[in-house]
Amino acid sequence: MVLLAAAVCNRTGKALVSRQFVEMTRSRIEGLLAAFPKLMGSGKQHTFVETESVRYVYQPLEKLYVLLITTKASNILEDLETLRLFAKVIPEYCRSFEESEINDQAFSLIFAFDEIVALGYREN
Repeated sequence: MVLLAAAVCNRTGKALVSRQFVEMTRSRIEGLLAAFPKLMGSGKQHTFVETESVRYVYQPLEKLYVLLITTKASNILEDLETLRLFAKVIPEYCRSFEESEINDQAFSLIFAFDEIVALGYREN
């Protein structure tokens, strides 16, 4: 599994916290995050969306999304397991799932994300 980036974003796709695990330009990651809400269909039961180049694996958290951006060649089962780890870490650092709380704990979340993934691969 190659994890390109992890983010916590709101329903409109605005990134509150984003961590890139591979070399990527700012405009590229902003474009990928901006495209995410447009790709999601309403009422779908899936927790992933694919484009020609990447796969978005996501989990709703009240008014927010925990989002992983991976390569299409990555193992979807490993991606979902990694997503669960990211989703478990957020309540450990944030008292609520409000944008202001996520912003206040941004550095703690980024450090926690780094403990889960290094250079695009999940730590054991």
